[in-house]
Amino acid sequence: MSFNSFGRVFRFTTWGESHGPALGAVVDGCPPGLPLTEADIQPWLDKRRPGTSRFTTQRQEPDQVRILSGVFEGRTTGTPISLMIENVDQRSKDYSEVAAAYRPGHADYAYDAKYGFRDYRGGGRSSARETAARVAAGAVARAVIPEVRIRAYLVELGGDAIDRTAFDDAQIDTNPFFCPDAAAAQRWEGIVDNARKSGSSVGAIVECVAEGVPAGWGAPLYAKLDSELASAMMSINAVKGVEIGDGFDAARLSGEQNADPMRPGNDGRPIFLANHAGGIAGGIATGQPIVLRVALKPTSSILTPVETIDREGQAAEIRTKGRHDPCVGIRAAPVVEAMMALVLADQKLLHCAQIGV
Repeated sequence: MSFNSFGRVFRFTTWGESHGPALGAVVDGCPPGLPLTEADIQPWLDKRRPGTSRFTTQRQEPDQVRILSGVFEGRTTGTPISLMIENVDQRSKDYSEVAAAYRPGHADYAYDAKYGFRDYRGGGRSSARETAARVAAGAVARAVIPEVRIRAYLVELGGDAIDRTAFDDAQIDTNPFFCPDAAAAQRWEGIVDNARKSGSSVGAIVECVAEGVPAGWGAPLYAKLDSELASAMMSINAVKGVEIGDGFDAARLSGEQNADPMRPGNDGRPIFLANHAGGIAGGIATGQPIVLRVALKPTSSILTPVETIDREGQAAEIRTKGRHDPCVGIRAAPVVEAMMALVLADQKLLHCAQIGV
């Protein structure tokens, strides 16, 4: 079987390929009466859109979204919302060599092993191009959770991390790396330029914070908020690791160090003195900011020749032509935000279904 849908109550399905005529998403379970227009979706797609700087793929896609159903007079109807984004700048001829041999690190061999047939043009369904549909669906999810603010940004690129003491939220939207540290953003220009010039690529780490999530969202044991988030993030192309809160660092702390002490608050809710848990305990939101980090591997499509095999199992060497991101993590920040929004919208509706508020 193939699984192209995600969510329980708020559910979305993506469709389309990298070099097909279009791609998109169908969002089901969205409550009726919410304000929604194409203008509400487009700004999020513009953040993910390719070709916006020399540090991303130069494929020129406007990524203009069309709402085909589920919205009437600027409001959701409660029926499936169909979203479509046309592909207008494909160059399938760049992938003639990929048809005969597998790109190491990419999904070429795995898809062939599973299906015995694959769309090699740009990676087909396994291409990061698919994430445009997720971002569109994520924009719909944001309409369900207006009380939540979601912010994603890069904290590391090519092994070079930001200085946390220099963190400036205002910087995130002023540079092409979604970087909150101006000095790091300048360093990263050289790292990405060098990777591109050498025909290689680099990885990155994206951090995402959701503020305003009420205590109580999430459910034990098999719909835990953190497990749903981990599943959502791991479904993003090139993601190889997810951390919630302190993540792996928590294993290096003592019990008292890792605890999130609480003191009485004026409204009857606790004041937390730390957030090692990343805003989630027992799979349920605590009311603190939800914090996660996503590790993305270097782009697998590179100009540097790499040893491989062809479809007949014979030794070969491949050098991937075409237009590719030297760091796929740069444009992943809007995708991580979208998946956070999609999970939180689903968890909000699940919570309302059981608790009633």
